Amino acid sequence: MKPIFVRGVSNQFRLTLAIILSVILIVANDRLDPVRQSMATLLSPLQYLANVPGDMLDSVAENLASRAMLQSQNAELMRQQLLMSERLQRFEHLRQENERLRALLGSPLHMDARKMVAEVVEVASDPFHQYVVINRGSQHAVYVGQPVLDAQGIVGQVVQVSAITSRVLLMSDVSHGIPVRITRNDVRLVANGTGELDEIELKYVAKSTDVKVGDLLVTSGLGNRFPEGYPVARVMQVQRDDGQSYARVTAQPVAALDRIRYLLLIWPEKAAENSPESAPPAAEANTDIKGEAQ
Repeated sequence: MKPIFVRGVSNQFRLTLAIILSVILIVANDRLDPVRQSMATLLSPLQYLANVPGDMLDSVAENLASRAMLQSQNAELMRQQLLMSERLQRFEHLRQENERLRALLGSPLHMDARKMVAEVVEVASDPFHQYVVINRGSQHAVYVGQPVLDAQGIVGQVVQVSAITSRVLLMSDVSHGIPVRITRNDVRLVANGTGELDEIELKYVAKSTDVKVGDLLVTSGLGNRFPEGYPVARVMQVQRDDGQSYARVTAQPVAALDRIRYLLLIWPEKAAENSPESAPPAAEANTDIKGEAQ
């Protein structure tokens, strides 16, 4: 095919055409506004569609940043929650410990009794013996046969003493016995352990003995081992069988023998007078109990 123009348009003609078009556009500028508006209206959807990918990318980036920030905040809140939970548990433990110590210090002690708080550091693993080990020993003037209480009443007595620890035989042990009396009528009996933490037995009780369910048993003071008047147990069952010579009487210790942690060592007046070398001064004992309470 033969080209229409054998030679291209000259540069002079192009310049002249550009000047004429520029002058026309300058003169008709105001008249072209409706055309511009119409063109903008027609092209606005295309402009919107052209911005869609950028907007989507910005939205995705913002969502990812928000998600990462939320995950970071959630992890930080979880960490703070765990820290606060651990602190709350520790405070709850301290509160319960404080209540136990307050109850222990408010136990039914005679005002003239010397006393010292001790903590249980070991519980007997032997099923045939009932004893615990406390963190007080001969350095603290603990002696064999010393009465031991908790916040409710008699727990047992010290049977072995070392320099810094002592072994306490619980009243529930089968080899342990306590002279007791019934507070209701002053009848004197002997309470013996049965090997069960929640049960002791009153042996050789005559059928005619005035003992009833619910009677409170306290130490009688006989034997010069346990001071008189400390709670021991409460009668739970009385059986009077015709074929038996004696009534079978069982009682439940008032002390919580299955969950003791803090115990109270006491120095009765007679024990202190008989063995002055083993009993600490009253000021020293009071200092020990205050230090433990803090």
